[in-house]
Amino acid sequence: MSEYSVLEMDQGNNGLGKVEIAPEVIEVIAGIAASEVEGVAGMRGNFATGVVERLGKKNHGKGVKVELTETGIKVDVYCLMKFGVSIPSVAGKIQDNIRQALLNMTALDAEEVNIHVVGIQFENQKHEPEIEQEL
Repeated sequence: MSEYSVLEMDQGNNGLGKVEIAPEVIEVIAGIAASEVEGVAGMRGNFATGVVERLGKKNHGKGVKVELTETGIKVDVYCLMKFGVSIPSVAGKIQDNIRQALLNMTALDAEEVNIHVVGIQFENQKHEPEIEQEL
């Protein structure tokens, strides 16, 4: 399997030129589509993306790996789920949302959309300290 640096779209020859899509674009589309699904708490990143996000820049491709092969596009999504959701149901919704977003925005169909659940996010309950007032 050879790896490609860009994906050339094959929508017929209209004489105007060719369209190429970089894998980073597909990562961003898949990352946004996965984040939109109810039940997803966040996407997995590394130390560098965490530092960059704290400085104010959002990385929409975080937690997504795209592999362009001779047979098609393979998307791997690494995400955190919220506590209490049905993991198979949410994973199926993520797959559907990514496939639909890629089809709508790029006219490309992903061969595989693999969901990797890397953690569970619990709700942080903040208890207010009770202050007793004397009358």
